[in-house]
Amino acid sequence: MVESEQTLVLERVERYRFDVRFEGRPYGPLRVDESSPPGDDTAPNPSRLLATAVGHCLSSSLLFCLERAHAPIAGMTTTVVTQLARNERGRWRVVGLRVDLDPGPLDDANAAAFERCRGLFEEFCIVTESVRQGIPVAVSVAGAPVSSTGTAPATPP
Repeated sequence: MVESEQTLVLERVERYRFDVRFEGRPYGPLRVDESSPPGDDTAPNPSRLLATAVGHCLSSSLLFCLERAHAPIAGMTTTVVTQLARNERGRWRVVGLRVDLDPGPLDDANAAAFERCRGLFEEFCIVTESVRQGIPVAVSVAGAPVSSTGTAPATPP
């Protein structure tokens, strides 16, 4: 049973550039494009937006858990590597995502809360857990592996 829906509208600007409007939201449109060729690479393409969604969701989930545990952090740097490969028909596919989260220095007094969040936060990220239904997503926090679902290639082609 569907409990919630979100609507967005893509409107072509020119060539492969589109503006994305998020219905019922006050923020302006997001410009997207395809990589060259066939697009002009003037804005993020769909695979980069997928990586952005996974990285942002994981970062927010970890941050939310740490805030709830009263273990605040000063910053957060998240790096997402999208692994691409051609399938048996020669079509490009996203075959894996590798996400490295670095919440920065942590006060020793918050180490237990951090470890608890580190083992918990991924299951609250709706985007990553949905993507994992078809694409392996490996996640590490501050260089220590947290989980890896499936096996993704070590480096993109």
